[in-house]
Amino acid sequence: MTGFEARIAQLASYPVKGCAAVHPTTAVITPAGITHDRAFLVVDGNGVYRTQRRHPQLALITPEVSPDGSRMSLHHPDLAPLSFAVVRDGPRRSVDLFGKPFCGIDQGPVVGEWLSQAVGEASRLVGVPPDHRRVTDGHTPGTSGYADSSAVHLLSEASVALLNDKLRAAGKPAVPMERFRPNIVVDGWEHAHTEDLLRRVTIGDCELGYAKLALRCVVTTVDQRSARRVGPEPLRTLAGYRRTEGGLALGAKFAVVRPGTVSVGDPVVVTRWGASEM
Repeated sequence: MTGFEARIAQLASYPVKGCAAVHPTTAVITPAGITHDRAFLVVDGNGVYRTQRRHPQLALITPEVSPDGSRMSLHHPDLAPLSFAVVRDGPRRSVDLFGKPFCGIDQGPVVGEWLSQAVGEASRLVGVPPDHRRVTDGHTPGTSGYADSSAVHLLSEASVALLNDKLRAAGKPAVPMERFRPNIVVDGWEHAHTEDLLRRVTIGDCELGYAKLALRCVVTTVDQRSARRVGPEPLRTLAGYRRTEGGLALGAKFAVVRPGTVSVGDPVVVTRWGASEM
């Protein structure tokens, strides 16, 4: 499909949905995606999810999880860091994620109070319970934690470069990759949107199966460093050339067919191609 060798340019995990990324150079990809990715969720007092769609200030919170998942620390520019032991099992509380019912393990009132100060509204932190059995949709079914849908979000530098070319041509500033919050950034494809055509891909000893296009939302208008909305771009420009029946597409979502370990610099080997859904 292309004579260029594609490789992983960047890996990103988001331990707390909606919060800042961590960027490992090597990551274990489990059936639910990169270890600890979207394994925690900020909720209100009724268990309803919080994301940057309505609470962009989440972008200022940087979570770190120990490799074994036993401890977490939370960082915010205006608060003292908080470190705590992760509650891995215990009483479940009901969680609403995009109107769908899930369960979570509450991480306690001290964590909740810290998050309430960071977010500016009463909040709690819940973790994915060990008996979490979510089934994700798309061409390749799979599972995930509290991600929007499928376990792995893959986006190419070529696709973002094309978008930025269009923005600059219209006299508007380019947007950084972090606005799109991918798990795997791929460099080396000659053409934008090559990720739309992948159906099976091997990276390291991990295999991914295409699920669906990644649809973009208002989170792309949030400056991830300041937590301020600076829209309407890039959504306005995307609407001019990446509109589908479901929304504006950029990047693709994948289910984990075979878990494994991946590293920055690993070749991205496509073993099956398909037609674009655009």
